Amino acid sequence: MLFPRRSSQRPCMQHSDSMAVRRQQWLIFYHASVEDIAFQLLKLMGAHAELSDLQWKRFSDGFPDLQINRQDAHRLEQFYGTCVIAGFHDPEIIFEQLCLLHELPRIRAKNLHVIVPWFSTGTKERVEKLGQIATAKSLADMLSSCPVGLGGPATMVMYDIHWLQEQFYFTDQVLTELLTAVPLCLTALASLESDFPDEKTAIVFPDEGAHKKMRSTFTDFDQIICDKVRDGDKRIVTFCTGKEFVEGRHCIIVDDMVMSGGLMLECAQQLHKLGAARISCFTVHAVLPKQAHKKFVGNSLIHKFWITDTVPTTAALVKNQAPFEILSIAPLIANYLGTILEDDISVD
Repeated sequence: MLFPRRSSQRPCMQHSDSMAVRRQQWLIFYHASVEDIAFQLLKLMGAHAELSDLQWKRFSDGFPDLQINRQDAHRLEQFYGTCVIAGFHDPEIIFEQLCLLHELPRIRAKNLHVIVPWFSTGTKERVEKLGQIATAKSLADMLSSCPVGLGGPATMVMYDIHWLQEQFYFTDQVLTELLTAVPLCLTALASLESDFPDEKTAIVFPDEGAHKKMRSTFTDFDQIICDKVRDGDKRIVTFCTGKEFVEGRHCIIVDDMVMSGGLMLECAQQLHKLGAARISCFTVHAVLPKQAHKKFVGNSLIHKFWITDTVPTTAALVKNQAPFEILSIAPLIANYLGTILEDDISVD
């Protein structure tokens, strides 16, 4: 990574006085719901980033009352680039963020990059009968209407979009970049080596889709592929390949997104029956609506459940509650932004 890790204390939001310094800085806007990611990002990037302290206020009727910091508005084009860390996990806060995305290019923001930790409508990507609305396309259209600014069109950066083809839902008015937070699982697995040095690990994919999306990340591990068969309202987990790797292993169930958590728990129960020594879970997007996280809290079947903070409402609910452990995507964002900056500086 380009930038060293800094102190864990909350950073002081200071403005750089030198135009030369700002030319090697990102100015970072962030929604209030992803504040933790933003402050971790600032600690990681240090002098190469500055946070804008936009206040997310509302009028009495509930509509956005937004004011970009006047000093930042005057200095926007002096920065190397502008980054927005969005939070689209709640439909009530999407409109106010779209307002910001449309305004920044108009006031001369350069190299606009919008970080979308979770493309939240990604599971609704198709129309199977007349009248259905593919809201994945709807949200893509809204983001695509972001005006072109200094340096060209905005770049929409999305982590672990549910279906890769959704990148083609965006128009040519914006650029898209698809990244993954799955490698954070490797960081978590490395910590297991010191805790259980003699225990072998196997990676379990709950269905074929998860295997196709993530298998390349786990080539150094034995892999188990499951499938789900519907029996009325029930989903029965069966094993397609790798069943011989279960007994005596620490089995890690990995998926890009967990909604209710029912499939993961059913998979864990089947692994336990086959003699798994220990069972843990990892997901990038832990949605877990309607208190679904309670299925896992205190559940002796699950050793660890690693999630990222792409869905901040869930991360806040499960913080300091075993078996959950939160892995921040801030280092991934820092590395991404830092690499762009470093490449341009080296060319100059």
